[in-house]
Amino acid sequence: MKSVLYQQYKKEIVPALKKEFGYKNVMQVPKLEKVVINVGYGKHAKEKNYVEHVEKVLSAISGQKPIHNKSKKSISNFKIREGMSIGASVTMRGNKMYDFVYKLVNVTFPRIRDFRGINPKAFDHQGNYTVGIKEQLAFPEITSSMVDIIHGLEITFVIKGGNKEQNFSLLSKMGFPFRNK
Repeated sequence: MKSVLYQQYKKEIVPALKKEFGYKNVMQVPKLEKVVINVGYGKHAKEKNYVEHVEKVLSAISGQKPIHNKSKKSISNFKIREGMSIGASVTMRGNKMYDFVYKLVNVTFPRIRDFRGINPKAFDHQGNYTVGIKEQLAFPEITSSMVDIIHGLEITFVIKGGNKEQNFSLLSKMGFPFRNK
């Protein structure tokens, strides 16, 4: 069973983008390739309880087991040694990715306190979009037992093809609540 957002992408968004930017071929239309959720441990890197909590939260939010990111080199000022676990991340593709994006746009963003829209300028040079969330509490999968430790997370939307303007249009049509420029 295909995701609701994927079906909307195929039936409504692709033809709209083809018309808007004058694409001749469907393969020219920008496409969401993957979504990466990332949490850095920061000063809590040595606390086993914190690391397990982050892993549990990422598993609940994404439905996948997170991987631990290791440091590539030692940085004495931050008390980081090479090979030390400094964060966790989850990469989603396919149906899980589209289901997550649909839930993020329609359930999670409206639940964020004092939410006025996401920044329309957070695109990098490749056209990927990154949004940071200060508290994991906005996600509906977070139970009362997961509230004892509050941390933020970063969500990166990797988009294949297109430039910043085209990718902004794609995400807008997917329902992303951008605030006015």
